[in-house]
Amino acid sequence: MSKKTTKKSTVKKTAPKKTSKKKEAPKKTTTKKAAEEKPKTEAKKTTAPKEASSAIAKHMEKRFEKIHEERRLPPSVLEELQTKVSNLEVTKKEFDTICDNVIESYERSLVEPGEAVGTVAAQSIGEPGTQMTLRTFHYAGVAELSVTQGLPRLIEIVDARNNPSTPTMKIHMTKELAGDRNEAKAIARNIEMVLVESVASNISIDLLRPAIDIRFDPELMEDKGLTVEAVGEAIQEKIKAKGEVEPGDNMIFVHPANESLAELQKLSEKIREVRVKGISDVTHVVIRKESDGYVLYTEGSNLQDALEVEGVNPHRIYTNNLREIFQVLGIEATRNAIIQEAMNVLNEQGMDVDVRHIILVADMMTADGTIRQIGRHGISGSKNSALARAAFEVTIKHLLGAGIAGTRDPLRGITENVILGQLIPLGTGAIDLLMNPQIPTPPKKRKKSKA
Repeated sequence: MSKKTTKKSTVKKTAPKKTSKKKEAPKKTTTKKAAEEKPKTEAKKTTAPKEASSAIAKHMEKRFEKIHEERRLPPSVLEELQTKVSNLEVTKKEFDTICDNVIESYERSLVEPGEAVGTVAAQSIGEPGTQMTLRTFHYAGVAELSVTQGLPRLIEIVDARNNPSTPTMKIHMTKELAGDRNEAKAIARNIEMVLVESVASNISIDLLRPAIDIRFDPELMEDKGLTVEAVGEAIQEKIKAKGEVEPGDNMIFVHPANESLAELQKLSEKIREVRVKGISDVTHVVIRKESDGYVLYTEGSNLQDALEVEGVNPHRIYTNNLREIFQVLGIEATRNAIIQEAMNVLNEQGMDVDVRHIILVADMMTADGTIRQIGRHGISGSKNSALARAAFEVTIKHLLGAGIAGTRDPLRGITENVILGQLIPLGTGAIDLLMNPQIPTPPKKRKKSKA
């Protein structure tokens, strides 16, 4: 009985398995069909976004061309918009709204016609200027060099001083030499000015010979990379026929042509100031390691000669002496330097002044092709109006001069109109409205009254 029951039970157990196999068979066919249909749908999906993206790209290109032709945006803003939008995945509608918003915000930022830009710029620079410090700071990261900053430096820039109080240069070397400290030292030696007195341990007058006795410090001579013969040649070149140089062992005797004591003393003073090596006006050079290699910072500035030093990168050399930049590189470079120097001073003091105010000042200073200061010797002193010049400084002199010469005042400025109590030519005062009373007005049609 037990055997029969087991057989029955096994049959009962295996029976559902057969039915399950029959049910599973159609599933395989459905999966095959789905697998065949999938790549077709995927291909359709991939081609659709490609077509859409190409259409958007064409639309973008057309819109940018239109903006460029209509000059709705300046080239720098348009270029920035192009680079930023090209990285975004946007629809045509979204792209158009972005462009419209950029154009709208740009047009809002433009100055209205008749706006007092000069007064606003003067206020924007002058007000933070009252909070600036009056001290001289050490150069950032270089303790040996000090640079004038704060209000004194801003006054120097605006006054276009011939010689700033602390002229400095920042000199980068060529790419091949930038990482080599020994090369940096060698270039620094070629730049740093070396005088005879800076390498001499003693300079005295020998009355018995008579001659000027110059003794050299061997350590200093080695450090500066100099020889006695090189110093002797430099002295001979400077004094020429006034004396004869006799080099010796770590010493030089200079025999003057005129052996009087007064002449010896004069010649001695002249020899002390003879430049043996380096470029003039650069008294000290500091080497500093930065991210892109070694950089030379100088105390004193001579841009013309520094550009000619071998190993210096002429495209990466900067001086804070505006007059030198003007003489060597021209007026456009000077304008950029004025903007950069003024913004550096204001930013270091934490003053948030818009760069456009500084640009206006720089444009006024360099408009006629030379650097002019903002003062009575520059922009303010060269105004057409005698009343405007008199209102600024030295009133009597200007009024007397104008009276003697019989000068006519066009009254186009603000100051002269304020003096006379008239409307100033700004804002609504800059516009004149004219009406022609002779133009006939069309007769009005009367409504017919009902009888």
